[in-house]
Amino acid sequence: MDGFLNLDKAVGFTSHDCVAKVRRLLKMKRVGHAGTLDPAATGVLPIALGRATRLLQFLPGDKAYLATIRFGITTTTDDLEGAVLTQQPVHDLSLETVQAALRQFHGTIQQIPPNYSAIQVEGKRLYDLAREGKAITAQPRTVEVYQVKILDWRPGDFPEIDVEIACGSGTYIRAIARDLGKLLQTGGTLSALRRTISSGFQLANSLTLEELDATLQTQSFQPIPPEAGVAHLDAIALPDAIARRWCLGQRIAWGEVPTDQIPTAPIRIQHESGLFLGIGQRTGTDETAVLSPQVVLTVFSE
Repeated sequence: MDGFLNLDKAVGFTSHDCVAKVRRLLKMKRVGHAGTLDPAATGVLPIALGRATRLLQFLPGDKAYLATIRFGITTTTDDLEGAVLTQQPVHDLSLETVQAALRQFHGTIQQIPPNYSAIQVEGKRLYDLAREGKAITAQPRTVEVYQVKILDWRPGDFPEIDVEIACGSGTYIRAIARDLGKLLQTGGTLSALRRTISSGFQLANSLTLEELDATLQTQSFQPIPPEAGVAHLDAIALPDAIARRWCLGQRIAWGEVPTDQIPTAPIRIQHESGLFLGIGQRTGTDETAVLSPQVVLTVFSE
């Protein structure tokens, strides 16, 4: 079985837990995931099955979230899973003030990942170092936030705001909550997070583990085709004879490739019939350019 599962992760599970559960349900070993979700977060977790695990590196990185930020509180993990560091009512905080501050989190921004995160420093995960009591802060990273849309505002001693955030790969929503609270001088932490889009997969088309189990019981489960995960890539269709050579691992002289364009690598490679073959790249100079295989998923029989 090769393809993708668009999983709606439940609260309390790590991404690794979900992979283990999918392995057990599908009775297969070759399972991987894209875009780690924290245990407290829910929503889209793309799961690759079989040979589609080789395509994880080529999935698009853009993501979208529904997030709730609570003001007046800071924690060790920048969400409600951590120990409370400070807690002070901020009943006079207004939506207008928060709205103005949120503008600083749109576009290209610098962000320091949370201390409890999977970022590696000195060969160790930050969350492992934090649990060992070592105060190590990750270096700032440049991330892209495409849109921040306010959905709801609930005033009070510890007011909350619901926002929809569209962003690029590597953006930590917990860090946005923390930094927004710091900017407002109120403190802030993430109180809820649901991912609605990840790597091209959308929440509306996702399955929970319970729903996956039910479709397996009725033998109606169909994985998402491998090519669906890389549909955003430029594509080249190869004639049968050239396609067979390419699938054997041969590099094809660019002059034999039926295209007038120079696509951006990586390239989605198809047979002239429409069959998805794998991922290729254009290498060499203009004079020596070839179409090289990166990932070959189709093997032709004689």
